[in-house]
Amino acid sequence: MTILITGASRGIGAALHAHYRDKGEDVIGTGRSVSAQLQLDVTRPQSHAEMADVLGDRAIDLLICNAGVYLDKGADLETGYGADLWAQTFATNVTGVFLTVQALLPHLRRAGAAKVAIIASQMGSSTRAPGGSYIYRASKAAAVNLGRNLASDLARENIAVGIYHPGWVQTDMGGAAAEITTAEAVEGLAARFAALSLDTTGCFETWDGRAHPF
Repeated sequence: MTILITGASRGIGAALHAHYRDKGEDVIGTGRSVSAQLQLDVTRPQSHAEMADVLGDRAIDLLICNAGVYLDKGADLETGYGADLWAQTFATNVTGVFLTVQALLPHLRRAGAAKVAIIASQMGSSTRAPGGSYIYRASKAAAVNLGRNLASDLARENIAVGIYHPGWVQTDMGGAAAEITTAEAVEGLAARFAALSLDTTGCFETWDGRAHPF
């Protein structure tokens, strides 16, 4: 099985990469840095084209869209949430996911029964809306919507799409006070990805297998 993970330079992405590598899987990690295994800036269409060229005719069995940013943490409603932050966040968290899937469609099709896993967040739930973090919440809500629609269109190509809340994880983004360790999140997410099929495509689930309200 060949797995490609975006945003694999740190946090959950790096931990997922290590998890699959240690299991002997063929895993490819992308990142913006030139030191990344495969360089990819998810906000740049040309970068996606270059990535696809490097991959050539390889098949991708599992695409994990993990790259994301949280730029408005702690922003103030009256003075914060600048337009530049909206643009940067959506370029990464929404458009970046779409461009990645679009660029790798030929590689997913070659797998025969591929899977796409989108790392979203419970903060993207429209049902669970406690306020604050407007940009991040809106971007993750859009990512959930994107995943649902991709699931509808890609089912006919035998490609399943799952959307996942990874938990509140002890990473640079989640902070030291977060509820679960990276190892716990990765074990749970890997189990979710393994269980994903056309029967469950379009699901929005937590890292530990609970259905999440949209």
